[in-house]
Amino acid sequence: MRITTRIQLMLMMFLMFSTWGAWYGQMGKYLFTSLHASGDQIGSAYATFSIASIVAPFFVGLIADRYFAAQKVMAVLNLIGAVILYFLIQTKDPDTFFWYILAYTLTFAPNLALSNAIAMNQMQDPSKEFPAIRVIGTVAWIVITNIIGAYGFGDKVTIFQLAMFTSVAWGIYAFTLPNTPPKATGKATVAQILGTDSFVLFKDSSFLIFFISSVLVCIPLAFYYAHANLSLTESHMTNVENKMSLGQVSEVLFMLLIPFALQKFGIKKMLIVGLIAWIIRFVCFGYGDGISSEWMLYLAIVLHGVCYDFFFVTGQIYTDNKAGEKIKNSAQGLITLATYGIGMGIGSLLSGKVLSNYTNGEVHDWTSVWMVPAGIAAVVLVLFVVFFHDKKQATA
Repeated sequence: MRITTRIQLMLMMFLMFSTWGAWYGQMGKYLFTSLHASGDQIGSAYATFSIASIVAPFFVGLIADRYFAAQKVMAVLNLIGAVILYFLIQTKDPDTFFWYILAYTLTFAPNLALSNAIAMNQMQDPSKEFPAIRVIGTVAWIVITNIIGAYGFGDKVTIFQLAMFTSVAWGIYAFTLPNTPPKATGKATVAQILGTDSFVLFKDSSFLIFFISSVLVCIPLAFYYAHANLSLTESHMTNVENKMSLGQVSEVLFMLLIPFALQKFGIKKMLIVGLIAWIIRFVCFGYGDGISSEWMLYLAIVLHGVCYDFFFVTGQIYTDNKAGEKIKNSAQGLITLATYGIGMGIGSLLSGKVLSNYTNGEVHDWTSVWMVPAGIAAVVLVLFVVFFHDKKQATA
């Protein structure tokens, strides 16, 4: 890959994760403190991202795979998203907020698959080249969350104002990205339009187990995104946004290790390590305290790199290796549907109900809340260890 192309893709990742990182991890605290939303309302707001992720394969399977270049689809979606954010910023009612955030996430979610498709279509060996590109997104998340933490924006509408400005920049810039034209030819079938032609991957039993595990492990992931910021704040940790960015620092380090880890350990062992890390971090969130046992909270934060990279980024590479040339985009859309769609949707709604169940007035029982995702991650670990037996694993 040429240096100029590499820089273009890195900037794409930087703008995408700056936009996402500006509001996603802080939205729960913003809703609770500024809009006085309930646990169910917070869960519903996060569930919009999952609804959008279920719709996302339509954009990727139909538009990007068949009719329009992926970078142009990305550009238009983000300019529309910026307009929606402008109106979202004006609302003070959590129920009205739900509809605006739903509209916005419908424009944002397809970018997760589109960015992977644009990047991987420029690569000869994604397992070696993709981590170095994707890691810039994590750097962007660190930068934006530290800005938010330094200026105390975590519970203010400023998080969405920042996202609006970066969406405009990203949308304009996307028109300049390497051309990624549609590859599917001939008459479009219903399966191609809906992106279900990638369902052929389910004939591989190990991929099916990976898909099911991806769905289930995203239930705990939803708890993390929805509640970690508020939980750490109420556990007496100070400068939460800045300290949570250590999770992204960890993500950078482990992402750079992915090519070597794939070569040495293979896909199954990496995914198992990721699942074990999920269990440990939720136990630490549940029992850690910023006064007497802050080290447990720090451990929970820095484990993010292992949790995210060794399961989700590795899973994206695994999916790309499994897919044929004509369904690479659809396959990325499929894994987006599994993770941010079905799994995160169930998790967001469940996290809201669990938080409401363990709330007395405005006091939350965080130990009980975090034991729920810890238990779910343990079940996924057993499922994966017993049933995943892919003899043709992805390696670097």
